[in-house]
Amino acid sequence: MDNLTKEQRSKAMKAIRSKDTTAEVLLRQKIWQLGYRYRKNYKKLKGKPDIVFTKQKVVVFIDGEFWHGYNWENVKPNIKTNSEYWIKKIENNMSRDAVVNNILQKDNWVVLRFWARYVKKHTDECVNFIVKQLEKKYDRTSSSK
Repeated sequence: MDNLTKEQRSKAMKAIRSKDTTAEVLLRQKIWQLGYRYRKNYKKLKGKPDIVFTKQKVVVFIDGEFWHGYNWENVKPNIKTNSEYWIKKIENNMSRDAVVNNILQKDNWVVLRFWARYVKKHTDECVNFIVKQLEKKYDRTSSSK
């Protein structure tokens, strides 16, 4: 059973952000400081990626653990309140993530996905990984000219 009242739960759920989360802002600031420019929440691409490097065709998604099914097989049995709804919703999110990845990859985009908690704890590691992907893509595009 939920240990919050209906009003408390409603207030908590309304506070959840879909964009400009702490992890997204942290990652974007570090990338910007390195001189890389990007689009955020790019509506022209399927899935509206959190960060998009259009020239290099690299997209970055920062996924919230609950909403995107982190450690899903262990978490799933612990959902007690309105479990039928939440399990269906999260599994649909996971399925949609896979479809979005496939669509973008077929169009030659590099798709990077990070868990929000990982970005918060290992920001520099995530930034370094993104930069390596950007440099790989840049090398390919500049050598083909």
